[in-house]
Amino acid sequence: MNTVQASPAGQTKRPGGRSAQVQSQVRTALEALVAEQGRDRVTVPAVAERAGVSASSIYRRWGDLQGLLAETATQRLDPNRPLKDTGELRKDLEAWARELITALSRPGNTSLMKAAAALNVGNDTDCLRNRKNEASALVLRARARGESTPDAQQVVDHVIAPIVFRLLFGGDAVKPGLAAQLVDELLTITARC
Repeated sequence: MNTVQASPAGQTKRPGGRSAQVQSQVRTALEALVAEQGRDRVTVPAVAERAGVSASSIYRRWGDLQGLLAETATQRLDPNRPLKDTGELRKDLEAWARELITALSRPGNTSLMKAAAALNVGNDTDCLRNRKNEASALVLRARARGESTPDAQQVVDHVIAPIVFRLLFGGDAVKPGLAAQLVDELLTITARC
């Protein structure tokens, strides 16, 4: 049974109420359809039918399929955790990259990432903005410790971009060991500059 809580404006709201349930059903339906049929064949009406809701509910909440995909991808693909602090940039970057490889390689996540990427050509997605923010945080933390560091964009270009590219376009499985290789390459390149 849901309990009722007062909001700051004096209104009442049910945590995890009908709205949360509908959002969960819609996201689950979207993920299943993308995995089964590919992004090109997925439509808002198909998602609505699979989720057992009206298409107008989806349009009202997410605007269109692109909005639904972007929010679902961000929620599903963004790990909700603090960044590891090992005391050394190399180890921090390796742990971060391994975690991303593991998360993005899970069944259904690659399909969802492909679908979200296809709709956001030329625009940064929330997922990419979040990875850039994490790269910045890791670099700033290392600089505060006095380490020589690449800049955050170099981390994105040499660590995150190859992982995402291989997941989206490569035929071989992306293994967690790739993390150390990419970080080594990045630090070798930036040490020369």
